[in-house]
Amino acid sequence: QVQLVESGVGLVQAGGSLILSCAAFGNIFGRSVMGWYRQAPEKQREPVATITSAGTTNYADSVRGRFTISRDNAKSRVYLQMNSLKPEDTGVYYCAADCIPQSSSWYPHEFGSWGQGTQVTVSS
Repeated sequence: QVQLVESGVGLVQAGGSLILSCAAFGNIFGRSVMGWYRQAPEKQREPVATITSAGTTNYADSVRGRFTISRDNAKSRVYLQMNSLKPEDTGVYYCAADCIPQSSSWYPHEFGSWGQGTQVTVSS
């Protein structure tokens, strides 16, 4: 079990950058797969990026090349650096943890711990 708290609520114009941070409270963080997900109004929650305990990353096609997920195990934090933001990136962003990974973790149902969400709005 890990408790997650996001920070970095942002309002930015298209083309801008923003970084989100997620603080994890629990000693299992270092063994967990971490992920960022987003949900636009009236849309389903979708994966954005994941990172394993070893640092292997995966990205949604829509953000690849623009977003970077990273983690600092010593600080129990995971980050999402977002560059070249587009209006379609707007949504509530959630930090998530899969604390007992047995295989590749990507879809929301594979993650058992979730943050409260933080709003990101990209205007044109």
